[in-house]
Amino acid sequence: MKVSEPLGGSGQFSIGVHIDGAMVRCRYLSLLNYLNMAYDVKDYQIVGPDWMTSEHFDIVAKRPEGVEGEPALRGMMASLLEDRFQLKMHRETRDLPAYALVVGKGGLKIKEVPPGPDDADNSKVDVNVTGGGRGGTTVSLGPGSYLTYGLNKVEAKKVTFPSIMDTLSKLMDRPVVDMTGLTGRYDFSLEYSVTELKNLVRASGADASQIPDFGGEQPSIFTSVESLGLKLEARKAPVKVIVIDSVQKTPTAN
Repeated sequence: MKVSEPLGGSGQFSIGVHIDGAMVRCRYLSLLNYLNMAYDVKDYQIVGPDWMTSEHFDIVAKRPEGVEGEPALRGMMASLLEDRFQLKMHRETRDLPAYALVVGKGGLKIKEVPPGPDDADNSKVDVNVTGGGRGGTTVSLGPGSYLTYGLNKVEAKKVTFPSIMDTLSKLMDRPVVDMTGLTGRYDFSLEYSVTELKNLVRASGADASQIPDFGGEQPSIFTSVESLGLKLEARKAPVKVIVIDSVQKTPTAN
């Protein structure tokens, strides 16, 4: 682990997590990004010093033999952070500003997709990410279920509303809680503004400064959600958070 070098001015750089076999390479990520990965929490669930978003670090690690699966990798990352940053933290629940996703007064305006033969088999669910070019990025959520992110909208096919709470939370300035009571799967699209897109990109740990302005009138996620017969209501909700008690700004040497 080391402090990241400044990004070059050539316009070509590598940021994010790259896994090749047993090797895990993380480039130019903030401590907040690493805490997201280690403890499976969102930005708004972390209470700590402001510098956690501005300082960046690189990690190159070899996954020990027998360490497989997401929970084991998260545990490995948590141990590394606690050791190298002398990290001390605790968990608690706080009432935080949030948005509740509810069904609007006029009722839902989209139809439920009929269940398929593989819908009940949770053992086959595998999250996979492909693309990232002009065609957008597609996140597969299992048999026939996926999200495709374009420049100014996300296309959802055969998804449940709980499965898009993370996307909505990243587009917004606060967490979104599913209070629709809907358990089915649906096809729909959601458009968002350039400001909301930049929120999504920043929440994913990437640089949002290169995103161009769409130009013209832009829909907001609020109006897009209302077109589905849903509504985002501002309220407070109990949210589980981790509180950083102490952390070193510079990790210990290799």
